[in-house]
Amino acid sequence: MLHEILLSLSGHPSPLLRNDYTDSGARLVISPPERELLKTARHLSDLHCKLISYTAHISASHPSVICRAVSTAINSIYLAAFQRKVLEVEESVLRKDASLVGAYNIVPLTAVIGEFTCWTRRMEWLWDLVQFILKEKVGSPCRAAQLINKLRDELQTGYADIGETALSLAKVAETAWLKQVSAWILYGRIPMLGDKDFFILKNEEDEQGFSIDQGLLPAFVTPSTATSMLFIGTSLNRVKTRSSIEPSNNGLDHLSSQLQTLAGLASPLNSAAFARAISSIRLTLSRTTLQKLLPLSKVLEMLNLYRGFFLLGRGEFAMALTQQADEAIRSRWRRADNLAYQKQYGLGNVMVKEGEVAAVLTKTWATLGSLQGQHADEDEELEIARDMLRLNLSKTKASTPVKGKVDAESQLASNIATTPFRNLLFSVPVILTSQIPPPLDLFLATSDVQAYTAINSYLLSIRRSHLHLTDLWKITSLRRHHPSPPRPRYSTTKGGIARTRTLRERWSDRSSTMRSAWSTSSAAIFFLAETEAYLQVDIVEGLWDDFHGWLTGRTERKGERKGQRNRPPSSNKNRSSDITEASGEDDDRFGNNELAHPSAQISGTPHHDPQTLAIAHRLYLRTLSRRLLLTQFSFTEPLYDLLVHIDHLVALIHRLHGIWTSIDLEADEGVVDAFSDLATEEKGVRANIRDLETKVKKGVESVINVLRILSMDSAFMAEVEDGDTVEDNDEDGGLGLGLGFGDEANSEGTGYTPRRTGGIDRLLMKLDFGGWFDTDKAHEDGEDDDEF
Repeated sequence: MLHEILLSLSGHPSPLLRNDYTDSGARLVISPPERELLKTARHLSDLHCKLISYTAHISASHPSVICRAVSTAINSIYLAAFQRKVLEVEESVLRKDASLVGAYNIVPLTAVIGEFTCWTRRMEWLWDLVQFILKEKVGSPCRAAQLINKLRDELQTGYADIGETALSLAKVAETAWLKQVSAWILYGRIPMLGDKDFFILKNEEDEQGFSIDQGLLPAFVTPSTATSMLFIGTSLNRVKTRSSIEPSNNGLDHLSSQLQTLAGLASPLNSAAFARAISSIRLTLSRTTLQKLLPLSKVLEMLNLYRGFFLLGRGEFAMALTQQADEAIRSRWRRADNLAYQKQYGLGNVMVKEGEVAAVLTKTWATLGSLQGQHADEDEELEIARDMLRLNLSKTKASTPVKGKVDAESQLASNIATTPFRNLLFSVPVILTSQIPPPLDLFLATSDVQAYTAINSYLLSIRRSHLHLTDLWKITSLRRHHPSPPRPRYSTTKGGIARTRTLRERWSDRSSTMRSAWSTSSAAIFFLAETEAYLQVDIVEGLWDDFHGWLTGRTERKGERKGQRNRPPSSNKNRSSDITEASGEDDDRFGNNELAHPSAQISGTPHHDPQTLAIAHRLYLRTLSRRLLLTQFSFTEPLYDLLVHIDHLVALIHRLHGIWTSIDLEADEGVVDAFSDLATEEKGVRANIRDLETKVKKGVESVINVLRILSMDSAFMAEVEDGDTVEDNDEDGGLGLGLGFGDEANSEGTGYTPRRTGGIDRLLMKLDFGGWFDTDKAHEDGEDDDEF
């Protein structure tokens, strides 16, 4: 019987232990304590047999490589140890060891079963672990991340034997997982074995070609570390496709050091230690390979391009684009009017087409080129912008269309208010976009361009309304006596005196009609000028100077960048100087740059890897959009309504000028338009202008009231001033894209912190209209609202 028990414990089922011995005959032979001991032996035997069977099945067929490794470790370490324990007990019995064999060679069953007491809890825990591996959740087998998380949780059970077992199995699982990770972060390849269990997946819809499955990430991997690993692997993939990068032996040396870094990690893996190891590998890759692929000069060249054209750093571009767009709209309406006389369906062709929008940008480039002059230096930035920028009709209704990818990149664009500022340029959704040529896609994403597009539409719409209002003062006949009174000799005659009196009465009537319109337009110009100056100088320019200084490692004097705004619009010499400095940093460590720029205080050139650049750039864009108030729908909506009313007011003033011109031709020259009732039309336009004056005034007041509300909102002000440095995980999309760029970035001292700029209170101090908002509306008897 003792031999049968030991044989059953070693993994061979025995009918001796399968009997419960409850019949009367068995009760006479086996006592109740012995039956309990046999029950314990039967339980251990069953556990051992099932573990042998199921671990073999898992090791042979489970889709997860990590689960196979853990199953094999259970079989090769613990089941083998249990079998060795059975052999040791059998050897002790055969050697008649006094610890087991008593007098008269009697072997107590209690002593034999007592040798296996410590194995009961461990075998039960192993069986639960095997069941966890085999269990399917929602039709999906156990994943590596789930198994690693469970083993790490079991380290806290409080039982020493269970903790020791869980630690050894966790070490096996983490070692197997690190081998998969090493294939990705060292060679840029998704592991061939267990690729479906790896957290990096091929995704053709993603602009990078790969994406992260958060459900396959172990708990000790922080989101920022996972993003770093994704960046490393995708960068290595792109390096393979670049023929300009020549292989060298330095790569093999760095590969050896990176392998040693991974091998030096102790199990259980610590989040901070693992993040530091990944950061070290990322920085090594950046300093060796990516520095050749993406030098700082290319980064500055592209960011200067975005600053000049998307953020309206080059004011001549905004003016030329607005003028060409207005001319295209006017010419299209002229063609529609001509077709309307010939065909009944002619007005159906008023809609703007894609080709016309592209032609407007082409004419804009030609206008900017003509501003350079014959002997001016070649504007390289303008040539690059001509190749990369596109003006397109937007296909969707969303203000910032993004892909179906929910992460920090897409959230950057989705946080911007959906107010359709892009509708103002052509009266249809038109956006200025840019291509992202490689290798700039290492740090630029589609969501970044979408954010630039939204900011450009916002700033351009304000500049456009400002230009339209100031252009009203160029209509000389509206501001002065036109036509002029008769000259002397004829003016002294009866006909001349009557002619002069008629012109004066006409001018007096029209001047009184336009007085309130000029007053409202002046107030709107003042509002737009101060608002635009605040947004462009205090916010855009201030943040750009700070971000540019962080990129280049320089602290510029106040006013140096402001002084550059006074340079000739067609000159790109100063604008390209930053790029020239950055491109020469590798060969000449500031040997000549200090002489060329004595005002720049060089504090050392930091090395920023592309991922750090990408994260800092998104933080810069997020801060910029927030401080421009572009994320506040309560501000953008009344501002958009005000800009629409201003456009309508400008159009009606131009229409009234055309009507007065036609009336003058009819009265002075006898040119009669039989198809028009000029008097009735003039009366209607005057009434509409009055209504729009009230709407513009209320719109300005509404926007200022919103600014006051925002300035008193402590939560919003804290978010604008201090919220840029500490981001919630929800706002980051779980990718840790706040100031820290992951825990490792802060330790390296490469974190970018946007400086405080602007201040709504400063803008409100400038937008002081006195008692203009307190005046009553214009009365029907002709009293004008000209107190402004």
